[in-house]
Amino acid sequence: MYVELKNINKNFGDFQASKDVSFGIEKGRLVALLGPSGSGKTTILRMIAGLEKPTSGDIIIDGRRVNDLSPSDRGIGFVFQSYALFRYMTVYDNVAFGLEILKTPKNQIRERVNELLALTDLKGLEDRYPNQLSGGQRQRVAFARALAPNPSLLLLDEPFAAIDAKVRQELRSWLREMIYKVGITSIFVTHDQDEAVEVADQIIVTNKGQIEQIGTPTEIYKTPQTPFVSQFIGQGTVIEDYYRLRGFEKGNYKGAIIRPEFVEAFKNDNDRFADVVGISEKGTITDILFRGNSLEVRLDVEGVQLVTHRSLERRPIEIGEVMNVIIYRVYAFDDERAYLLENEELKKKDVNNVHLESYLYSNEGYFVV
Repeated sequence: MYVELKNINKNFGDFQASKDVSFGIEKGRLVALLGPSGSGKTTILRMIAGLEKPTSGDIIIDGRRVNDLSPSDRGIGFVFQSYALFRYMTVYDNVAFGLEILKTPKNQIRERVNELLALTDLKGLEDRYPNQLSGGQRQRVAFARALAPNPSLLLLDEPFAAIDAKVRQELRSWLREMIYKVGITSIFVTHDQDEAVEVADQIIVTNKGQIEQIGTPTEIYKTPQTPFVSQFIGQGTVIEDYYRLRGFEKGNYKGAIIRPEFVEAFKNDNDRFADVVGISEKGTITDILFRGNSLEVRLDVEGVQLVTHRSLERRPIEIGEVMNVIIYRVYAFDDERAYLLENEELKKKDVNNVHLESYLYSNEGYFVV
């Protein structure tokens, strides 16, 4: 592993910000530290950078224990949430700053800065000051400045937090592409799960100072291992009495998470749908929200409140309309673990491996169900 944290604990007085944190990151990976505010993710990042010292445990970078090394001796580039650009320096001078501190020869500085300005699409802006740049451009300057001294590890603290939504979306793809071009091991902190899933190779989910789960975006999303991850990742509805829903039995669980993609609602009672109508139950539409490329539909199913998404290509629906509802699966949880439960009645019908929406379309076509 290129970066390793072994049994890290961090106390601020009586408050324990990190509790026995251990993980490893392979060289060249782009990793997200994901969690809600106060989960300990930024503390972990700052300890790796040397801006905080762990109370106990070891931090190892490229085989070297760095606990007692200063930030400048760790070979790390850091991009702050607020950019931390020097207001009275030009773009060129901001990017060159770290190289100046290292007393790099002028011709090498010029060559390196010009290389980074081209890489970050800032060519032609070198004489501008930060207040003459957009938020996205300032973020790129911060990125270029962090890369200038050729660090072995790049750390980014909420890199998109200060940028508006449209630019943030563009910068996600840009950042991922740039990091792969440079080939640098990178760790970024975020509380935005969409950001983590879209950008990272690997996600480390933090909660209350501890590591909840480590895995690829697909693994974290599809196979949450703990109650916290099952509720934090995705758009889930927490249901205590999920066993009231058809196809599920009561087990030794405290409740279940039902995501919108686990729910299908349709309205058609003719013979073509006998197989699926027979295992559905009735739900009343309580609200419909337009989400741009789909509708978010909220349903009351025998007192259980559910959410599903509906394509705009399907027939119009109205609040108060009664629909047939099927739940494919749920994430049940106890105090320690999350478990995927499949709808047993769907399994008996042998239609659980085919998305119900595709089944319905193949029988009736669009604008019907």
